[in-house]
Amino acid sequence: MSLRERLEALDRAGTPIRVGLVGAGQMGRGFIAQVAGIPGMETVAVADVDPERGLAAFREVGLDPVEGVNGTTGRPAVTSDASDLTRSGSVDVVVEATGVTEVGARVAYEAIQEGKHVVMLNAEADVTVGAVLARMARAAGVVYTGSAGDEPAAVMELYDFARSMGFEVVAVGKGKNNPLDPSATPDSVADEAHRKNMNPKMLAAFVDGTKTMVEMATVANAIGFVPDVPGMHGPAETDPKKLAQVFSLKEEGGMLSSYGTVDYVRGIAPGVYVVVRSQEGAVRETMEYLGMGDGPNHVLYRPYHLTSLETPLSVARAVIYGESGIVSRERPSTEVVAVAKRDLDAGEKLGGIGGPDYYGYVYTVAESRGMLPLGLAAGARTTRPVSRGESITRAGVELAADSFVVGLRRLQELSQGDVEG
Repeated sequence: MSLRERLEALDRAGTPIRVGLVGAGQMGRGFIAQVAGIPGMETVAVADVDPERGLAAFREVGLDPVEGVNGTTGRPAVTSDASDLTRSGSVDVVVEATGVTEVGARVAYEAIQEGKHVVMLNAEADVTVGAVLARMARAAGVVYTGSAGDEPAAVMELYDFARSMGFEVVAVGKGKNNPLDPSATPDSVADEAHRKNMNPKMLAAFVDGTKTMVEMATVANAIGFVPDVPGMHGPAETDPKKLAQVFSLKEEGGMLSSYGTVDYVRGIAPGVYVVVRSQEGAVRETMEYLGMGDGPNHVLYRPYHLTSLETPLSVARAVIYGESGIVSRERPSTEVVAVAKRDLDAGEKLGGIGGPDYYGYVYTVAESRGMLPLGLAAGARTTRPVSRGESITRAGVELAADSFVVGLRRLQELSQGDVEG
């Protein structure tokens, strides 16, 4: 049976997959609307700091929500308490869509402890503590996964497709759909955010490059790749077919020092790609015949990703097949670190991702030693000055003592024998 047929069977049996959603912003609202048209699946509960957003999202699709967490088919519930949602007996799967590292880490942890599958639309939390959450999920017999529709999972689908066919994959990446400005702040993008009906902090995190760094680190940590250079190359190119040459080795006329890399391209958004390599002979000849270039490198390109509209696929695969789409390896290969957007004085308390204090930059794990992981920056207090453009060091801050994600990150490092502080 196909996935659709299995969902239809659940619908006929009156046993739909019951989803609890944390975060009813732009992504969450789209998820609720998409699920409303899928048989065998119901969004039965939403948690948001502003419950009115959840209520409005349900009403948009013709549902009559109630307050609380014990929603039922056709009568979903809305609460302001994500912890109550993760404990609710009416929820089978939790989708985390806040984009806030602290919230995402706690929600995923609590859901796993409650024996629920977790689908993350929160790459920021995943790139910080995804390895330990994945291990906990396996021990609990549940699925922890990134979400289909997010660029990391879209890249992973192409990667799995290529590897399953026997191709060697030498580079993977995504398009970046807005100009790169590491100094972007919520104030500087406020007008654009208003036009796009976006949260200014979220838009600033896209423009300053943080989201791109996080997304490609998520892919790298899942397949063991690394950036060729800190922060990746980010070349400008509008023709996907030319990426085969762009992402070849320097001695082959490209820009890479080595293969097994992640990167991004300014000009092919919202697409994702993988670069595969063929051997001389029938395979390469067939690829050329099919319009895939004369090799040895070829590009497989997907020109879209549908963000939270694809998330229901991850929900269904987790419940029906017990499958994850993208998950960190036991030992991540990359780290996204915090770099100062402005001169920081000693004693300053750092804000969140997308704010005016710092942006994210990806390194290999080895190169990032001593630097402050991006996901631990919010709430930390500087103990020494940091100049604009400098990486914030872990020794140069006091981490937030009451931070859940800080504690979970320490547990992850302890399990890897690699505690920095």
